[in-house]
Amino acid sequence: MSNADRNIPTLTPEGNLQRYLDEIRKFPMLEQNEEYMLAKRWREHDDRGAAHQLVTSHLRLVAKIAMGYRGYGLPVAELISEGNVGMMQAVKRFDPDRGFRLATYAMWWIRAAIQEYILHSWSLVKMGTTAAQKKLFFNLRKIKGRLQAFEEGDLSPENVKQISEELDVPEQDVVSMNRRLAGGDNSLNAPLRADGEGEWQDWLEDDSESHETMIANTEELSIRREMLEEAMKTLNDRERRILTERRLQDEPKTLEELSQEYDISRERVRQIEVRAFEKLQKAMKNLALERRLQSA
Repeated sequence: MSNADRNIPTLTPEGNLQRYLDEIRKFPMLEQNEEYMLAKRWREHDDRGAAHQLVTSHLRLVAKIAMGYRGYGLPVAELISEGNVGMMQAVKRFDPDRGFRLATYAMWWIRAAIQEYILHSWSLVKMGTTAAQKKLFFNLRKIKGRLQAFEEGDLSPENVKQISEELDVPEQDVVSMNRRLAGGDNSLNAPLRADGEGEWQDWLEDDSESHETMIANTEELSIRREMLEEAMKTLNDRERRILTERRLQDEPKTLEELSQEYDISRERVRQIEVRAFEKLQKAMKNLALERRLQSA
């Protein structure tokens, strides 16, 4: 997508964030049918212009997701830049015939790109990045907010215990991670300009329907759940179990764990996982096509 990304607004660590946010607001959001046709043009005809429209129409979504990670001590510009890379990867792999909106699919790629960048930027990487450590790293702030644990310094013993139990990690890991993440978060109510005009959160407001509103649409979510449940029925019990444990859990099981559970080799588990995923993709695509023909 090298030709497409040349016209995407760039943001450097020393650049003006407000100017960038103003620029990306100029790109119109896409209606579902328009998004579908652009995705088909890109996928079937390698139309770089269509890919560019798909990416730029979702730059606000990238920036909004990146803002959610602003408390990790890294420049927002770098987080947005990494998120944009994830967005381009999502467009490259997006299949509109599966029945999902691009925003729904892209969110996973955007978050993955940003999280990977954060993990590589922190010394935590040198200590090892187990599933439990990653879960603690990216959930501690959210849980502290829910517990209203805003005190400076160490957490109270009660909060440490509760977080430890909720995330199933040692209490000392909670204390250590909290100290690593200590630092002032930027408030969304902080002024954007030196004259005090405007706040960080102002750019989030939009008279048009937001991506979040679209993807949270109850009817659309219900349809996706129904399609997934129906598609899962095409798998046998072992395929369904392995696929669920490997791809649909917050903490996926390892090939080794499943190989011991089924008394087969790790390579055999991997083969079953790949085959099950391909079957699920095919079933979802067929279901999406059937629904489109029914509504035509």
